[in-house]
Amino acid sequence: MSINTDLLNIICTTPGAPGFEKKIRDLVINEVEPLVDELEVDNMGNVYAIKRGVGDKRAMVGAHMDEIGFIVTHIDDKGFIRFHTLGGFDPKTLTAQRVIVHGKKDVIGVMASKPIHVMSPEERNKVAKTKDYFIDTGMSADEVKELISVGDPITREREFIEMGECVNGKSLDNRLAVFILIETLRALKDKTVPYDIYGVFTVQEEVGIRGANVSALRVNPDFGFGLDTTIAFDLPGAAEHEKITRLGEGTAIKIMDASTICDYRMVDYMKKTADKHKIKWQPEILTAGGTDTAGIQRMTEGGSIAGAVSIPTRHLHQVIEMAHKEDIDRSIKLLTACLGELDSYDWSH
Repeated sequence: MSINTDLLNIICTTPGAPGFEKKIRDLVINEVEPLVDELEVDNMGNVYAIKRGVGDKRAMVGAHMDEIGFIVTHIDDKGFIRFHTLGGFDPKTLTAQRVIVHGKKDVIGVMASKPIHVMSPEERNKVAKTKDYFIDTGMSADEVKELISVGDPITREREFIEMGECVNGKSLDNRLAVFILIETLRALKDKTVPYDIYGVFTVQEEVGIRGANVSALRVNPDFGFGLDTTIAFDLPGAAEHEKITRLGEGTAIKIMDASTICDYRMVDYMKKTADKHKIKWQPEILTAGGTDTAGIQRMTEGGSIAGAVSIPTRHLHQVIEMAHKEDIDRSIKLLTACLGELDSYDWSH
């Protein structure tokens, strides 16, 4: 088992807050253009990597490029920056973090808040809120305002590392899926596939699956695959029924999440394909949270027969997200097999 961690590192550390995906989009285009027959980018910024098949149906895979981030809302007369979130954050995870403000040039800042030494007992005991934080760049107000403007995006700063058999860093959600889709297209490059494959690298998922909705309308797929991370809560204190998935126990086949009940035929097909190829897998039922699967399933005439490959990940929406390299490899193998054998299943039952 081996994955290209050098490529994954670059993908994870390239900035791309929702609505500001250009840098990660350029990286994706550079990687996938030699692997497919056609490549298109729509007005919203979704990337369509198209491999033509022999049949008259279409399969769409959605992997969102954006990462949770922030946007500048105010710069005060001391140069401190206020912000609004782009995506879902647990405010306590902002403590003691570095960020990058993408202005005229990239500026490093720190998430700061009132020091505990001067907090009242009531303040020490209260739950942190996003509004309690501001960004300190260490620069004067004039310097900040010369480089940064209201509306500039902000991403989190954290290196990508390997830990044991795992990878760890920021934005594995959903750069793991970007990596897996690229590697799947690479695996299929010289193979004949039954149907047209649209590998779509979508935008603005973290603020409401917006890119997936637009791209599904354009592709009008017969078959759909979401590709995203999922919760691995295999941690101390977790009850068995809370764990959702476990690291190292295989790629996950989605049964449902809060926005999608996967087609029973697709779930059955994915399970049988995994078993046929001896790919270790685990079921996923995610009771809160949704993915591009919802847009791919619903935003097309008559709907698509949709399911999802999910990558078990610990510590989601933090800068210490963790996934097992074997689960990543198994996800590539399952998606590759599923796309290559779509015509082998009886979809009429």
